[in-house]
Amino acid sequence: MNINTQVLMLFLLIIGPSLMVPTHGDPYDTPIPPSTGGVPPPPPPASSPPPPPPASSAYPPPPPPPSAVAGKEFPPQNMYCVDPNSKCVGKIIHCPKQCPSFKPADPKAKACTIDCNSPKCEAYCKNRTANCEGPGSACGDPRFVGGDGIVFYFHGKTNQHFSLVSDSNLQINARFIGRRPEGRKRDNTWIQALGLMFSTHSFTLAAKKVADWDNIVDQLLFTYDNMPISINEGHLSSWSAPNSPLVVERTANTNSITVTLPGVVEISASVVPITKEDDRIHNYQIPYSEDCFAHLEVQFRFFDLSERVEGVLGQTYRPEFQSPVKRGVAMPIMGGEDKYMTSSLVSTDCNYCIFSSTMVANPLVLDPSNSMECTSKMSNGRGVVCRR
Repeated sequence: MNINTQVLMLFLLIIGPSLMVPTHGDPYDTPIPPSTGGVPPPPPPASSPPPPPPASSAYPPPPPPPSAVAGKEFPPQNMYCVDPNSKCVGKIIHCPKQCPSFKPADPKAKACTIDCNSPKCEAYCKNRTANCEGPGSACGDPRFVGGDGIVFYFHGKTNQHFSLVSDSNLQINARFIGRRPEGRKRDNTWIQALGLMFSTHSFTLAAKKVADWDNIVDQLLFTYDNMPISINEGHLSSWSAPNSPLVVERTANTNSITVTLPGVVEISASVVPITKEDDRIHNYQIPYSEDCFAHLEVQFRFFDLSERVEGVLGQTYRPEFQSPVKRGVAMPIMGGEDKYMTSSLVSTDCNYCIFSSTMVANPLVLDPSNSMECTSKMSNGRGVVCRR
């Protein structure tokens, strides 16, 4: 073996191990990190999702309706009458300039009202709150104005319920509250709650019991199908039933609403207290430290009553109805407690009740003059004068 061969063999012995091909290792040929003393390396930081893109401004929200913008003038609104059974079918009725909007932004402004059964197919202006001098109203120690325009009082009984309207497809009950002043022979009563039944549904509205009245505090309670519901405070705030066409809308920030069952009834209602002036005039002897007897002032507008309609108020809409109340007296009384008393606010079990959740009424065509303006100021309080 020559010297060159010996040198080559010595060189291979020195560097040979580093040239050997490993029999075990990373099958994907990735580098192995150095040891850290038995502690596993920290996982790589999780990548956070990118922030959402900014909202597109290509589709701005629609402008508010005219009724929600105070202090601005808009063209009068209108309605196209589509009901083939109405007198004005196929006609467009425009609101007058005096009340151009169906829902004015000002709670005190009159609203445009259109009835497609009006003889002249014209709109008219109407307050959205109850008019206690108008037909279909019930205010105070209940003073009613019937569908025939005749004023009467129905006292009922304290803490009892009575049917105001009972038809085949509609029932409206009222709960009466009251007290008997010392030395009086009867209770003074007021309507504290209403119960509305239609189809298989029920809706109630009630005034809370309160001692210190503050009109900016809402005193209304609502239920729908026996479950409490809430309606946000604020003028034109509304609530719609999830399974029926019923709509409730506030006509003031607090304490005034309109309940609408399209094609059937519209109810304007407000909660009011017995004022100290009322107490002084009528000597109610209200215990204001306990209760101001907050109650409802209501007015009904009907669209679908049958000729068989019953109820303290409903009967006055029948075509052949002859009012039994005495004319020319200070307080003409309508009886009927035994005929129209119900067992609860949402019961239909009075002796003369005809409501059925499965029946449909044969409607009367009611002239919109049933919503005419009426007053008793020209009749010394012993009657009512109505102008169409």
